[in-house]
Amino acid sequence: MYLSAPMQRFVLHWGEMGARWGVNRSIAQIHALLYLADRPLHAEEITETLHIARSNVSNSIKELQTLGLIKREHALGDRRDHFTATHEPWDMLLAIADARKQREIDPTIAILRECAAMARDDPDTPKAAAERLQHMQDFVTNLT
Repeated sequence: MYLSAPMQRFVLHWGEMGARWGVNRSIAQIHALLYLADRPLHAEEITETLHIARSNVSNSIKELQTLGLIKREHALGDRRDHFTATHEPWDMLLAIADARKQREIDPTIAILRECAAMARDDPDTPKAAAERLQHMQDFVTNLT
C-alpha cells in the first residue's frame, strides 16, 4: 500500500504516541495504517508497507484484535485474513480507554480496596492513614 507523506507522518506519530501510552510502537503503527487504509489489508501487505517483521505484525494484529481496535475480514478468492480498523474515533477512544482501565485502573482499585480493608483492621495503622486510603479508593472508584 502506498503511503503519502501526510499518511507516513501520521503513522509514525501514532506509533510514538502509542509508545507513550504504554502500547508497543508497532501495534500503534499498524493500527494507524489500518485506520487510514481504504480497504482491508492482509499481514504481508502490512509487513511490506511498514517494514516490520512478519512475526511482529502477527503478534501486533492479535493484540489489536484483543483490544477491539481491528477486526478480521475475508476476501473472496483469497485465503489470507484481511484486517480493518474502525474509522469512528469515538469507538477507538472507548476501546483504548477500556483496555487501559482494565490494565491500569482496575488493579489499582483492587489494591486500594485491599489496603483500605487491611488498614481498618490494623491497630498499628494511624486512623488518618486508614481514612486517606479509603478516600483514595472511593475517589478512584468514582472516577471510573
